[in-house]
Amino acid sequence: MHEARLLGFRTLLYKEVLRFWKVSFQTVAAPVLNAILYLLIFSHVLERHVTVYGEIAYTTFLVPGLVMMSLLQNSFANSSSSLIQSKITGNIIFVLLPPLSHREFYAAYVIASVARGLFVGCGVLLVSLPFVSLPITSPGWILAFAVLGGGLLASLGVIAGIWADKFDQLAAFQNFLIMPLTMLSGVFYSIHTLPQVWQEISHINPFFFMIDGFRYGFFGQSDVSPWLSLTVVSVSFVLLAVLTLAMLARGYKLRA
Repeated sequence: MHEARLLGFRTLLYKEVLRFWKVSFQTVAAPVLNAILYLLIFSHVLERHVTVYGEIAYTTFLVPGLVMMSLLQNSFANSSSSLIQSKITGNIIFVLLPPLSHREFYAAYVIASVARGLFVGCGVLLVSLPFVSLPITSPGWILAFAVLGGGLLASLGVIAGIWADKFDQLAAFQNFLIMPLTMLSGVFYSIHTLPQVWQEISHINPFFFMIDGFRYGFFGQSDVSPWLSLTVVSVSFVLLAVLTLAMLARGYKLRA
């Protein structure tokens, strides 16, 4: 039974990775292009007018934020779109029939989603290199926040995919929750440029800690302590993972 479940986990993981990789022009290349357009537009407008942390050029500051934003959004999109499509087309039954535990089900979707996020993030980083000279101060911090952030958004994507009954509901989840939290997380600015009240509001946005901690890995500077960011992101990931596993264990909106 253990080997059968392990085989089922590997098969589901392979299916989810293959699902986005077979259409990588849409799932990987298109998000990379979107991020580069952000970079070109914002750098052209603000490069000569804004410096961050005293000496870092705005374009250089912007790149890690765009990398992490793309990673997070695509981690969410992968798990959420896969589940909602399976539910609407009815083929979710073929995922639920094998002897998979809810933990293996969760792990397969999250790992595949993090993989897509990392592919997109690396693509954005590589395409950005001709435009900036980007230092890398602490690769460990970069990897830690990339994996934890991707896992957190992948978990949120599983929750959204389970909860939503149609694409409109999933689009609302993304447009009214994921997008605002991402855009207001400090991707395009340092929160120290904001009025004090908005700085305080930013500190209740977990996306801010993901972006800020990830950026610390490049510059060795951040708006808050990277240890605080790591704590907030880790706790948020654990809480979401527990919630997602509880929903899967109950078969919420998946099993009749």
